[in-house]
Amino acid sequence: MSAATASHTGKPTACLALADGTIFYGQGFGATGTTTAELCFNTAMTGYQEIMTDPSYAGQVVTFTFPHIGNVGVNAEDDETSAPVAAGMVVKWDPTEPSNWRSTGHLVTWLSQQGRIGMGGVDTRRLTRAIRHQGAPHVAIAHDPEGNFDIEALIAQARAFSGLEGLDLAKDVTCDKSYRWDEMRWAWPDGYPKQTSPRHKVVALDYGAKRNILRCLASAGCDVTVLPATATAQEVLSHAPDGIFLSNGPGDPAATGQYAVPMIKEILDTTDLPIFGICLGHQMLALALGARTIKMNHGHHGANHPVKDNETGKVEITSMNHGFAVDAASLPDGVIETHVSLFDGSNCGIRMDDRAVFSVQYHPEASPGPMDSYYLFERFSDAMAARG
Repeated sequence: MSAATASHTGKPTACLALADGTIFYGQGFGATGTTTAELCFNTAMTGYQEIMTDPSYAGQVVTFTFPHIGNVGVNAEDDETSAPVAAGMVVKWDPTEPSNWRSTGHLVTWLSQQGRIGMGGVDTRRLTRAIRHQGAPHVAIAHDPEGNFDIEALIAQARAFSGLEGLDLAKDVTCDKSYRWDEMRWAWPDGYPKQTSPRHKVVALDYGAKRNILRCLASAGCDVTVLPATATAQEVLSHAPDGIFLSNGPGDPAATGQYAVPMIKEILDTTDLPIFGICLGHQMLALALGARTIKMNHGHHGANHPVKDNETGKVEITSMNHGFAVDAASLPDGVIETHVSLFDGSNCGIRMDDRAVFSVQYHPEASPGPMDSYYLFERFSDAMAARG
């Protein structure tokens, strides 16, 4: 067993135990207690609140490689869902007092209110190297203001964590019932305007949809109806949509695909509707078309990922958050690989060669991240317009 020393002179009040027995000590903040999860790292330099509330992070503790976490506080407008979904956060420096005109609260208070553990004073470079070398490890993270930790018990809890493979988490984060969405992207000085003259009716399947994705659809002229992840093809088509959107989400795509893939196949077999998928939605579409997905070593989590469009040669800087990927070698005839990661060559996009059915692994809505890929929402809108 090895140990990392906290950057503080006082007694550590937080402990991170990896399943291999490695221990990191630090200073706890936010909620107290213990939780188990998969550990990942995120390289984004902004948007920690959006990351913590991204449903795709269900079942994961996020290590932030950027040290200035908490410096802009929190505000309700930046939530990607109603409450934090990530299990906890690990940072290098303790959150500072917020300094931002949009801030309405402190990160530490927000985490405490939402029952999420934070841990500072950690050598996040060393921790990130551990994640890269061994793959996303199973961990137990504990916060005790008295600094009392049963190390052997924490390691045992980390080892007992089931992991994300074979786990359907979309059912845990999807909506309970259908709802309409008309809020568009944020714009100065009015915030989030409403879509009052939509041109297309879109049904969005919620596998863990981020709010900014729905805003981008609305900004592209869509009247959006969101349905739960388990909606049937009949329920989808009962809304007479002009197009179908497949959202992002957490967990193993093969597990969610048990019910999502048959629905998508039925839509593909019985209609010619345009379909657009993002992240888990990309993986659901690929599975429905006959491809397979694979677990990645440590995944892609950040806002600086270069992706090449194979059809134009253009390189986009993108936001990513996924631990599984579509196996490009498994793509069937009639399905074209449109985008690839320039970090590792993994698949980042597909389309059917004869229909307006396409998807991307990355997050074109950003939040946080660059806006290079907003055009994909317009492409979806154009496909619905062309269908008439």
